[in-house]
Amino acid sequence: MTWYFGKPPSIRFYETKSEQPLSAPLASGIDMALDMRSSVAVKESEPLQVELFKGNVYFDIQKHAAQQLEVKVGNTIIKDFGTRFSVELHKDGTGHIAVADGYVKLHVATGAYQINALEQADFDDIKVSKHRLVTEREIAPWRTDP
Repeated sequence: MTWYFGKPPSIRFYETKSEQPLSAPLASGIDMALDMRSSVAVKESEPLQVELFKGNVYFDIQKHAAQQLEVKVGNTIIKDFGTRFSVELHKDGTGHIAVADGYVKLHVATGAYQINALEQADFDDIKVSKHRLVTEREIAPWRTDP
């Protein structure tokens, strides 16, 4: 009998307290900004996977980035396509997404929804709601360097 143990995935955790936000490069061409009192886990995989546990996160993904990004919020999966966008997780488990550039696809129980540049939407594990236009300054207003 032969046993094969694959290389375990590398997972990094990022958490901020109440002092200040955190900015970090996740991979070549993929940067993340984490708001105060927020936490995420980043799993080194193909595509790069980030799970938001609480708070607000902003991603800046260059169009030439070698990897794609998937963000998990509850049972919702957000797939990125060379964009800048923010995700907010509320205490009741619902989320809010706003896209500054490019577009993302939200995969929830009722289907996949595309959110384009200068649009925002609310979501939960089941559906997307309040899909509407937004100005760029309304996207992650907690960031000091937009």
